[in-house]
Amino acid sequence: MIDGYVRTDIQGGIASVTFHPPRSNSLPGHILRSMAQAIEAAGADRTVRVIVLRSEGEKAFCAGASFDELIAIDSEAKGLAFFSGFAQVINAIRKVPVFVLGRIHAHTVGGGTGLACAVDIAYAHSGASARLSELAIGIGPFVVGPAVERKVGTGTFGTMAATPAIKRDSSWCERHGIFAEVFPTIEALDGRVNAHAAELATYSPEAMADIKRMLWKGTEHWDAFLAERAATSGRLVLSDFTKNAIERFKTEAGKR
Repeated sequence: MIDGYVRTDIQGGIASVTFHPPRSNSLPGHILRSMAQAIEAAGADRTVRVIVLRSEGEKAFCAGASFDELIAIDSEAKGLAFFSGFAQVINAIRKVPVFVLGRIHAHTVGGGTGLACAVDIAYAHSGASARLSELAIGIGPFVVGPAVERKVGTGTFGTMAATPAIKRDSSWCERHGIFAEVFPTIEALDGRVNAHAAELATYSPEAMADIKRMLWKGTEHWDAFLAERAATSGRLVLSDFTKNAIERFKTEAGKR
């Protein structure tokens, strides 16, 4: 529990995959790997009709990569291994034959924004937001970028990538297709997520699998593509700029 967890609960054809790292839902490598495995396992379960991805706690839905793990990376191979975790989660969402709904209860940052865009449909609380913060620490949204670009378009993705300090609110995210709907209370958010999941659980699994393949057409090369992107991030994270930037962010956070 100290290192976080990923839990899967299956009821009535609905698989709820819940993740909870201890520090503001910033994701260490073992949590990313566990998330990918949990999503893959739920998708392989013939009783599952829909997956709901959610995070525990009241703070961020996902604050991106773990700074502690980023600053500890000392080789391109270790960098590739770490950033491949995000690639594995995105590819798991992409390849499972069921719809994946996202319950976005709070803000998303960096890789968290990528996850919000990777799910097939994201429902969000009005306090949720999105930010691609990677450029501020000397890397870029290389791994999650294709998922974000797929949802918002190339121009908007470029603007988000080039403005890492700007947090886009839930209304902006809804207008640009990151969030399908936004709700004023957590109760209303949960009601919509639960109702849609229950509805999907009654539909033809074959038809939904075909729709899923149709929606993700053109991404068949993403296994290799996202691995190449992970290698780019793994190289850049070794720079002095990135090491110094992360240390500054950690110092500032410790003063709050």
